[in-house]
Amino acid sequence: MSVFNFKSAAIGLVGAAAFAIGMSGEVKAQDGWQPEGPVNVVLHTKPGGGVDVFARTLAKELEPLINQTIVVVNTPGGGGASQMAKVRAAKPDGLTLGVNTVTHFTGMLTNLRGTFTSEDFEWIALAQEDPIMFFVAKGSQLNDLKDLVALAKENGGEVNIGGFGPVGSMQNIGMTMLEESAGVKFNWVAFESTPDIIAAVLGGHVDVGVSNLGPALTFFEADRLKGLGVLGEKRLKTLPDMQTFGEQGFDVDTSWIQVRGVFGPKGMPLELQQQIADAIHKAMATDSYQTYARASGVEDSDYGPEEYAAFVKNLTAVAEAQLTAAGLLNN
Repeated sequence: MSVFNFKSAAIGLVGAAAFAIGMSGEVKAQDGWQPEGPVNVVLHTKPGGGVDVFARTLAKELEPLINQTIVVVNTPGGGGASQMAKVRAAKPDGLTLGVNTVTHFTGMLTNLRGTFTSEDFEWIALAQEDPIMFFVAKGSQLNDLKDLVALAKENGGEVNIGGFGPVGSMQNIGMTMLEESAGVKFNWVAFESTPDIIAAVLGGHVDVGVSNLGPALTFFEADRLKGLGVLGEKRLKTLPDMQTFGEQGFDVDTSWIQVRGVFGPKGMPLELQQQIADAIHKAMATDSYQTYARASGVEDSDYGPEEYAAFVKNLTAVAEAQLTAAGLLNN
């Protein structure tokens, strides 16, 4: 059952945010971002997943714009804790940035509560919106979500679903939304990267996987994976035969989608944040990046620091509502 319309509420709040940014001080946005050294982009995932593919594709297009090397640093562990600790401890000079997903915000309300808050960071730019999907190995007896629900009812919930992050993560909440709508229970199996999830599905170690399309696309193209359903308003253009949750009769909040943004340590000047956001969105407009983005089924966003900060504030409130409805918070 739908708890809260994440996208509508976020857009409403962002609409109230001021767009104009005063340019003053030593850093001038019109001059463009020109960092004085290599830029470290710290990730909370292992190589090969959706976040990693996004970061490396963006870095390739961004480097010639800023005339510096971008080093992608994979720092998995603790559901994002290792990465967030590195970013929080960095100097606010733009030389250390992080890539975030919705899991950062669900984590700060659950397993990382009391350790990190959104106020510990600067939220610089939103880049992507990306729906999650449920999938199985090609030879699985499951063909859609109705088959999955029927199997759970037959087996008393002994169906293993693997996805990124602990209980309370973005993908885990997607699973609990299906549980609520279908009146069943599943077993959640946590992983630290999408390649690990896919390997577990192909190896028969879990029954179903949850991820975004990007890192799994080659396995679909090789006819090794089969989609059960996409949690979104529309079908994926790249996999048009896979139905949405709603098309299969499951009432969920279709605005509960993955996001990928860029954040940094607290104290970064707003002018510098805007420069970085402008450079990121300029890199996203290149032909190479657009080819990757469209093949991955993601939607672009042009939110800068003020808009993204407002978006994050509202997203956190929506995540809290979803977690509470799933019985994962004791507020």
